[in-house]
Amino acid sequence: MVAEDDLELGQLRLLEVDNRVVVPAKTHLRFIITSADVLHSWAVPSLGVKCDAVPGRLNQSSIFIKREGFIMVSVVRFVGQIMHLCLLSLKLFP
Repeated sequence: MVAEDDLELGQLRLLEVDNRVVVPAKTHLRFIITSADVLHSWAVPSLGVKCDAVPGRLNQSSIFIKREGFIMVSVVRFVGQIMHLCLLSLKLFP
């Protein structure tokens, strides 16, 4: 995450990172998801995909990314009655 003092004009606090995840565009992608500890929910609303990671189980999701650019991903971790939200940014390149 980029420190608040290092943000440039137009960057969002708590959402900017110094090392983005890069994913190829115009490609079929398959994600195989599991968890070692608690339930995790992985979602990319702008791509219409959501997948849950359940301990001891494999879950998969397939998508085809049509466009380039930056998108936001939300990851939620459920621990008992407590929910932790983590947002990250994906860079889609040609």
